[in-house]
Amino acid sequence: MFWNIVRSEWLKFRKSNIWLLLFVSPALAFLLGILQGYEDSPVQWITLYTTMISIHALLFMPLLTGIFSAFVCRYEHQGGGWKQLLALPVSRAQVFLGKGFLVILFLAITQLLFFISFYSIGLIKGFSSSFPTEIVWRGILGGWLACLPLAALQLWISSAWASFAAPLALNVILTLPNILVANSAKYGPWYPWAQPFLIMIPKEGDIGSLYVSTETLLYVILGSFIIFLFCGFTYFQKKAV
Repeated sequence: MFWNIVRSEWLKFRKSNIWLLLFVSPALAFLLGILQGYEDSPVQWITLYTTMISIHALLFMPLLTGIFSAFVCRYEHQGGGWKQLLALPVSRAQVFLGKGFLVILFLAITQLLFFISFYSIGLIKGFSSSFPTEIVWRGILGGWLACLPLAALQLWISSAWASFAAPLALNVILTLPNILVANSAKYGPWYPWAQPFLIMIPKEGDIGSLYVSTETLLYVILGSFIIFLFCGFTYFQKKAV
């Protein structure tokens, strides 16, 4: 039944504009990366990668997480959609987790498209240095994992608020401080919206398996994901429709 819900949600969005959003961040990161010069850099791939994630992971990934979450709840907020959906022989747990799975899938596709954009630039410019496979894939995977707490929180908020714009406005307000918070050694490691950038950017010394400390990985990313998912799941179970 869970996969039936996922399939129905997938079919629902096949003809929507949400597919265009999957390309927004990779495309803008591509434009930023292709316009830079890397001839004098001894580490061309890393320089390109760092340049592209400065816009992709710092701003657009957190913003897209909120947009995807709002989109998967948008139809149910219109015309009594929640009543129609929950009247079907499906559990609320399956509905909530199915929508969450779709958001996570959209984020994974976005990360894959970002990698394609990144690798394409290297081919176009004819980079001569060796491709840093481990560094890049650790960053791609880590950025996706760092968005999971935000996805759980935004799905909770989007299922609670009937307004499509309100959750997005809140997400924008909480994402914009990333520009300052990400550079703060005191607040950056504890701010959930900054984690996609902090976990994707390579650091000297490899302080953790995913470029963040074990404390950040366990408490900020995994801990906040569990808390947000539990709160959202509990709310949705008791939600009046």
